[in-house]
Amino acid sequence: MASLRIRFALAVLGSLGPLQAQDIPVIERTLPNGMRILMVERHDEPTISCGWVARVGSADERPGITGIAHLFEHMMFKGTKVIGTRDATRDAELNALQDRTMEEVRKELDQLREKLRRGEIADINDPRVRSPRHQQLLAELDRLVREQRGLIVKDELDKVYKQAGATGLNANTTTDRTFFHIDVPANKLELWAWLESDRLRNAVFREFYSERDVVLEERRMRVEATPTGKVEETFNAMIWQAHPYSWPVIGWPSDIATVTRDQADYFFSTYYAPNNITAILVGDFRTEEAFATVQKYFGGIPAHAGAPPKVTTLEPPQGAEQRLVANADAMPRVQCVHKVVSSVHKDAAALDVLSSILNGRSGRLNRELVIRRRVAVYAGAGLRAMKAGGLFYLGGTPAPGHTPEEVEGLLIQEVERIQKEGVTEPELQKVKNQVQAGTYARMESNAELRDQLAEAEGAGTYKDFLDEPAHLSAVTRADVQRVAQQYFVPENRTTLVVRRKEAK
Repeated sequence: MASLRIRFALAVLGSLGPLQAQDIPVIERTLPNGMRILMVERHDEPTISCGWVARVGSADERPGITGIAHLFEHMMFKGTKVIGTRDATRDAELNALQDRTMEEVRKELDQLREKLRRGEIADINDPRVRSPRHQQLLAELDRLVREQRGLIVKDELDKVYKQAGATGLNANTTTDRTFFHIDVPANKLELWAWLESDRLRNAVFREFYSERDVVLEERRMRVEATPTGKVEETFNAMIWQAHPYSWPVIGWPSDIATVTRDQADYFFSTYYAPNNITAILVGDFRTEEAFATVQKYFGGIPAHAGAPPKVTTLEPPQGAEQRLVANADAMPRVQCVHKVVSSVHKDAAALDVLSSILNGRSGRLNRELVIRRRVAVYAGAGLRAMKAGGLFYLGGTPAPGHTPEEVEGLLIQEVERIQKEGVTEPELQKVKNQVQAGTYARMESNAELRDQLAEAEGAGTYKDFLDEPAHLSAVTRADVQRVAQQYFVPENRTTLVVRRKEAK
């Protein structure tokens, strides 16, 4: 019935007006330990989309432990005292032995860093610069890891879920939150509550040191082995002058390789406490019964003694236009980025509308640069609004015979037209209808609604998402013109130009 209601709403969107927060019946409860529960009953299919979001991401890290939030996404699948091992006692002993061995390895690394600082070695990761003791310690660590792997029941959490008919077990990390989710049959909610509460109450970070190597390999594949991966990292670090958004979610290699279990334990106890978590259930259940189940399993997890520390660094106004030019084995392209506002800022809706006016097949950039002038094979725009700030992207790929700089000038020219002339009323209404329809569509499936609620909780509260249609409906032509004039100034622009590297 929920999907029928939404399709009906789409058909009469103009007459009904924007969706209001109360149109999605979210029931909000809070456990005594501070954990928040969001529940939306929907009985059109016998499943429940379950998830929990920890309000912690890469922005909550600091230099020296970058990447730890993403590492925890990995570690939370390593099991508990009862899931993932054949011998919990020996498993704990091996963790302690690995910690002691790594403490000695860190002493060796400290000496190598000093030699690197003095210019006595060129690469701290070169095996040839290690002392015999260093090599012995690494061999001992490898032995301990291999013994522990012999006790591990690989992917047991996933197997238990699949045997119960659950699908889609996964997680992901962003700058501002970490989200764990799965879809379970309607009669398996208690299994979800037991397994997920056990992950929070009795997490065992087995294979901790070897998993760091897995993340480093993931980084090599995603970043270092791609034609423009390092360029994109450099560009992002240039955009953000002071805010922790400047480092990559996956972390810097030297931090990933040296993070300790003590640092991980502190990070976990601080940010994975119930008073920093929201659980979300959307699907076929009865609210009171579901809440009783959640309270039974999650209610006894102790809260952290204090509130998690907040990110207090504010990004200062950019002092001048910035530019990065790179040569790469990739298609030439240009990207102009302007720092804008957070996802809950009053100007976010107008910027979202501006993005839609510029972007897409019928958007201004495609019509002007690709279809009419034929100087680009792609031209588009996009808004990435986050918890503490946002980025507005203008980008294009030049057609043969044209340059990134030529495309850049025309991208900026289209924004300047809006700054001077504004947008038309039909143009504004068309975009509003498209955005409103997209918002309804994101609420249609249980999993999509759960995911959208989680995103909103990571940056603010679920009400921010439910109120989006009303904010978008209120945007005027003057609002669009004003934000174009306010944020799209040269001193707030950072530009990336990628040129194809000449073949040798």
